[in-house]
Amino acid sequence: MSKTVSLLSALLCTFIWGTTFIAQDTGMDDIGPFTFNAVRFFVGFLAIAPLVVLFEIKKFKSEFRSDIKTFSILSFLIGLSLFLGSALQQVALLYTDVANAAFFTIFYVPMVPIIIFLFNRKSIHWSVWPSVVLCLIGGYLLTNFYDATVRLGDSLVILGALFWSTHIIFTGIIVKKYDLPLTIGAVQTLIVASFSCVIALIYEEFIFIEIMKEINSILYAGILSGGFAFVLQIYAQKNITPAPAAIIFSLEGVFATIAAWFILNQILDINNLLGCLFILCGVLLSQLLPLVQKKYS
Repeated sequence: MSKTVSLLSALLCTFIWGTTFIAQDTGMDDIGPFTFNAVRFFVGFLAIAPLVVLFEIKKFKSEFRSDIKTFSILSFLIGLSLFLGSALQQVALLYTDVANAAFFTIFYVPMVPIIIFLFNRKSIHWSVWPSVVLCLIGGYLLTNFYDATVRLGDSLVILGALFWSTHIIFTGIIVKKYDLPLTIGAVQTLIVASFSCVIALIYEEFIFIEIMKEINSILYAGILSGGFAFVLQIYAQKNITPAPAAIIFSLEGVFATIAAWFILNQILDINNLLGCLFILCGVLLSQLLPLVQKKYS
């Protein structure tokens, strides 16, 4: 797979995530956050599973013959990270607004290179750090966070950002070892759905009629985001290392703002536009500077 295909996968994946923020928020009018995630990610699993059977079932034996234990551990860590990140974000939306949640979620952008440096001691291209700063400034302007009040739910979003970071890092590891993007996507969605379902059955009212009231939000967030977007993330990270990938994924805020303007008729002010510009500059900086340096070094 070429770097261009990986970049396109990352952009499409980020676009879907950004537009899903609206479905995540409106999808809890009649059901709890864990019920929403349980059904959403099970729908995502059902969307991917037939593709696994069609395209990857023959790869199983050859891929698993050598090291099924490592695959199982990494798959579980990816699924657990995705469960914790999505659960904390979904619960936080009950206690904070979308602007705060969108801003604090992109804290995974600086967390990814910091975690990689602390635990792997790997050198990270210097362009990542100014790109991170640009993305954080862009997120601040994009969400109008300067007008917001910090709430208890914001701490849940920040904690969730930590697990989004580990999800990106573990995904970067597993795609280098196994060429099974659809299988990895299906396994992680099933793990999230299972954990969410257990908690929903214990602490929430899991009522079919109430779930059906949110079916449109669930289908969009499930099939496109919970299913295909996370598979696209896996394809993207085949040729993009975790730190630059996290910077590209910060475009989620840009797409969320555009979706809110287009679907909800929210007004875009000058700060929102500047925020979009800062994030775009951060993404371009992270991708182009290493290429320029390589060409002229």
